[in-house]
Amino acid sequence: MAAMAHDVSSSRHTGLGAGLTLAVVSAVTFSLSGPLAAGLFANGWSPGAVVLVRVATGALVVLPFGIVALRGDWSPVRRNLRLLLAYGALGVAATQFCYFAAVQHMQVGPALLIEYSSPAAVVAWLWLRHGQRPGRATLAGIALAAAGLVLVLDLTGARLDPVGVAWALGAMVGVSAYFLLNARTDTGLPPLSLAAGGLTVGAVLLGLLAVVGVLPVTTSAAPVRLADAVVPAWAALTALGVVTAGVAYVTGVAAGRRLGARPASFVGLVEVVSAVFFAWVLLDELPRPVQLVGGLLVLAGVVVVQQGEAATRRVAPTVEPVEPLAKP
Repeated sequence: MAAMAHDVSSSRHTGLGAGLTLAVVSAVTFSLSGPLAAGLFANGWSPGAVVLVRVATGALVVLPFGIVALRGDWSPVRRNLRLLLAYGALGVAATQFCYFAAVQHMQVGPALLIEYSSPAAVVAWLWLRHGQRPGRATLAGIALAAAGLVLVLDLTGARLDPVGVAWALGAMVGVSAYFLLNARTDTGLPPLSLAAGGLTVGAVLLGLLAVVGVLPVTTSAAPVRLADAVVPAWAALTALGVVTAGVAYVTGVAAGRRLGARPASFVGLVEVVSAVFFAWVLLDELPRPVQLVGGLLVLAGVVVVQQGEAATRRVAPTVEPVEPLAKP
């Protein structure tokens, strides 16, 4: 029994480490979208066009792998059609559309702050809906991360517009749904299949918004400047689709399955810090000292939450399977 308990503990530790790695990979790949898209925006691409191509490319890349992962058994898809529609509508399409609608009415900083308050929303939902009361470490992590976000996003002179706030809250709901649905382990859907289905639904919905004119689409064939290099527009778009959509969503689902919604949502805040780093490397936008301090606070908040969640797992009672005694 001691050996069995050791094996279970070891497997949990391994799963937690893999989950953290996947969550960081997801956050870092998501954070590349801003710097890569900035060059396209400078050449006349509309945000709607960039988002549509990004999500559609991600769907095209991941969909074949999602189909293979089903191993010919489509029953999980039929059982989870509503979940796939919700994931694509909220976790993909609504998050993207609402954010860009928000920044048309308010500054980017406060819009991002509202959107990235999703970990607090996840904590509140799990507490009120499922009775998962947050511990002191989680609450302390929220406070540290919130303070860090304010510094990283530099809200000096920021003004709030009611319409912009409403759109930003919509984006926050979408991100929260993304983390909560990622953590579902009772669906029978492989992570690749969930990501593929969500990206496909999201691409279709964004495409419909573009067709009816709600999502303005403007493109350009001009090359894109990244740091000291000039790359074709198709190369930047391919990276956006494959890396910041395909890889980001697949690893995000896999991380949520291993960590749960609450820890995964906090690790997702690494995206903010990583975005500042990539803006420095790719766009020569040197971060200010206050942003560096804010980044450290965000990372400290993530670490505090993870330590608290790990402690909760250690003290949680577990029931291990007992092997029947052999008959004499």
